Amino acid sequence: MLTRKQLELLEFIQKRMARDGVPPSFDEMKDALDLRSKSGIHRLITALEERGFIRRLAHRARAIEIVKLPEALEAKLGNSGGFTPQVIEGDKVDPPRAALPVEVVHALELPVMGRIAAGVPIEAISEVSHHVAVPGSMLSGNGEHYALEVKGDSMIEAGINDGDIVVIRETGTAQNGDIVVALVEGHEATLKRFYRRNGRIALEAANPAYETRLLRDDQIKVQGRLVGLIRTY
Repeated sequence: MLTRKQLELLEFIQKRMARDGVPPSFDEMKDALDLRSKSGIHRLITALEERGFIRRLAHRARAIEIVKLPEALEAKLGNSGGFTPQVIEGDKVDPPRAALPVEVVHALELPVMGRIAAGVPIEAISEVSHHVAVPGSMLSGNGEHYALEVKGDSMIEAGINDGDIVVIRETGTAQNGDIVVALVEGHEATLKRFYRRNGRIALEAANPAYETRLLRDDQIKVQGRLVGLIRTY
């Protein structure tokens, strides 16, 4: 099943192809879907490709093959006789010299559960705000995964900046040095390095401007461990 935005993008691409015979640019797609950045279009295109509705053509700019349409969209566009795949082609683009072939990367969509404090703890968040496409290779081990948007700068020396998306594997345990999502006293969530020190739990920032917090075992619940990071430029 496609999300509303994925369906809107597929419909926009199909209509532009039928009308003009040329593909919309990423900027045009962004404006048509009222998104703030082209990274959102990249994620939607990847999701449509993963679900088998489109196929991107190698070494061609703005070249997409629409493989199929959902039944609901076919009916809306008046194509009750079935959809015939068509190719939207752009100009031929030669790969850079010495470029290596890019393999198809399996991707999954993870729920972004809101914002996590990399700084002063904020209230724990448990509602899905949106979804993000994540390479399957980033998902380590067994168990469920989810994503969080970082708020604050306490983990900058660990390469985690304000606005980054962190990928978390759900777990209730941690080893010394792990970067974890910690629930503090049942209502505050924070992203910090985890250590056991002298019978207490230390939540350590990766920024000297922030003090290490020392708490009892019963004050902290580990909710997951960092396994990946996504940054939009």
